Amino acid sequence: MKQTKQASFICLLLLIAAPIVISAQAPAKKNNIAIVQGLYNDFGKGNVPGVLAALSKDVEWNEAENFPYWEEKPFVGPDAVVKGVFARIGSEWEYWNLTDLKLHNMDNNMVLATGRYKAKYKQNEAIIDAQFAHVWSLKDGKVLKFQQYTDTKQVANAILQ
Repeated sequence: MKQTKQASFICLLLLIAAPIVISAQAPAKKNNIAIVQGLYNDFGKGNVPGVLAALSKDVEWNEAENFPYWEEKPFVGPDAVVKGVFARIGSEWEYWNLTDLKLHNMDNNMVLATGRYKAKYKQNEAIIDAQFAHVWSLKDGKVLKFQQYTDTKQVANAILQ
């Protein structure tokens, strides 16, 4: 009888504590979505300082394998991301827009972004319309890691035309 009361008490505590744990996690996930949405908004406005402010000082930025800016290893730190990715996109493409953006919460402080790249290559005016997926890993309101997935062949073909 004593074990039954003890088990009932533990179950009651778990039932009371469970909503507290769930509600404590929900704001972090919602906040992660807001942070990533803010990054995309800043990208769209060309607000590079705003984007960089959301990156951790040792962010690991991974371009998709065989993407033109992929260097077989991540860019580490905001300066490396600017030089290795943002500056190159800005100098080589007339425009680089993200459309049909959808953000999805994931476990472990991660956000999945899906959508399309619509861009025009300056040198030959080739246009791309490629699917993408971005996986963002965050901690304490800062981006720790970024991983891009996209149609690398379509982008490479645009550059080689």
